[in-house]
Amino acid sequence: MTVILLRHGRSTSNTAHTLAGRSEGVDLDDKGRDQADGVVERIGALPVRAIVRSPLLRCRRTVEPLAAALQLEPVVDERLSEVDYGAWTGRKIGDLVKEPLWAVVQQQPSAAVFPDGEGLAQVQARAVAAVREHDRALAEQHEGDVLWVACTHGDVIKAVLADALGVHLDGFQRITADPASMSVIRYTSLRPFVLHVNHTGPSLTSGLVAAPAKADGDASERPVPTDDAVVGGSVD
Repeated sequence: MTVILLRHGRSTSNTAHTLAGRSEGVDLDDKGRDQADGVVERIGALPVRAIVRSPLLRCRRTVEPLAAALQLEPVVDERLSEVDYGAWTGRKIGDLVKEPLWAVVQQQPSAAVFPDGEGLAQVQARAVAAVREHDRALAEQHEGDVLWVACTHGDVIKAVLADALGVHLDGFQRITADPASMSVIRYTSLRPFVLHVNHTGPSLTSGLVAAPAKADGDASERPVPTDDAVVGGSVD
């Protein structure tokens, strides 16, 4: 099973440098809408069979063009929602960096719990559980490998990637997930394989088909190699 973790396009909160969290009505800005339209071409003719998204408006807007092109009805999963930042929600990033908790979020995120909100360890647990559950359900439904899209938020994607990479949550700040980026994980019976991280290029096409069946006696299980994985990218 292969999941494309799609971060929502650039939002009005991104450009205002505020922490949107679960605030109602935070929409995509003009560039974010262009990014949402671009997702259709970037995914191209890949055989995506399902779209699952966060309930927040900016994720709904991001997947609307793709869902229309693929004639799919997105499934909403609360577990893919943005971090509940509690009392930090809506505040300016420039003010938050002065808070003592900011250093904890950056250096030991597994210990970070937002005031009147949730902890980043909780975020990772719920998001990984959601991805794994949808993976299993889609495998059973389609009786085999399925490529699907999960549209969610930056910190959620980084937490899921850390789990797939076998990296402690305290290392998740080393991972980047830019607006409208795609990160790809192939889950197998052996282990997860991370095929792309923060892909922001024009086309996401390589390495996203099922690996060949294992030969008898072969204990290895490898994903199809990729040739265009991008680590890093623009921040805006």
